[in-house]
Amino acid sequence: MLSFLTQCSYLLMCGRYTQTQSGADLAAVFQLTTEPEPPPRYNIAPSQPVSAIVTGREYRIFQWGLVPSWAKDYKIGYRLINARSETAAEKPSFRAAFKRRRCLIPADGFYEWLRASNKKKQPFYIHLRDRALFAFGGLWEQWEGGDGSYLETCTILTTEPNELMEPIHNRMPVIISEADYDRWLTASPFQVKALMKPYSADEMEAYPVSTLVNSPRNDGPDCILPLEA
Repeated sequence: MLSFLTQCSYLLMCGRYTQTQSGADLAAVFQLTTEPEPPPRYNIAPSQPVSAIVTGREYRIFQWGLVPSWAKDYKIGYRLINARSETAAEKPSFRAAFKRRRCLIPADGFYEWLRASNKKKQPFYIHLRDRALFAFGGLWEQWEGGDGSYLETCTILTTEPNELMEPIHNRMPVIISEADYDRWLTASPFQVKALMKPYSADEMEAYPVSTLVNSPRNDGPDCILPLEA
C-alpha cells in the first residue's frame, strides 16, 4: 500500500495535502452546526480518512479515493483520487456524484512534485498567502460490497494550472472560493461549472520542501518546512 501511495503523489494531482487547523476554525469557516475534533495532518495521502463538508453544512469523514456505487471492487478507488473537472459530468465513475453529491474538502495547503533537471522529483508545498483554510471542490459516493461492507469515499477535482502552478505541474486542484460554498454544494451541475477554474495565483505561494513528504509515514510539521531550513 505504501508504495502505491508514493506513486500517487508523483503521478496524480492533487496527491497529498495538509489540514492543520483546529475544529473551531473549521466550524467558523464552514459554518458548521457542530465543532469537529480533527487531528492536525501534515501529509494526508490517498486511501486515508479525510474531512469533508456536504449539503447542509454537515461535517463528514470519507475515505480518499472514490469508489463508484456500481463498482465490483473497492480497489478502483486507489485510481480515482482525482477527477478532471472538464469531464467529470460525463465520466461514468463521477457523473452521478457530480450531479448529486458534491462536497468541500478542507485544506490549508497541498504538495506537488517538480521533475528537476537531474531527473529527481522535488516536492513543493503550495498554500494561500495568508495561510488560511480553503476548500477543494470534491465529489463523494456510497458503495456497498457483496459481503455487506460499506464505504463512503471522495475524490478531488482538478483543473488547468494557474501561473504559479504551471512551472511545477500541468494540473492543480479546484479551489472553491468561500463566497461560493453554498453554490458548490447545492446548485445544478450546469451552474457550478464556472467555479471549476484555476485559483488566483496572486493569492498563493509555493516553496520547496524536503523529501520527507514522499513517505506517508511522515506526518508532522517538518513536512512543510522550507527546504532551506
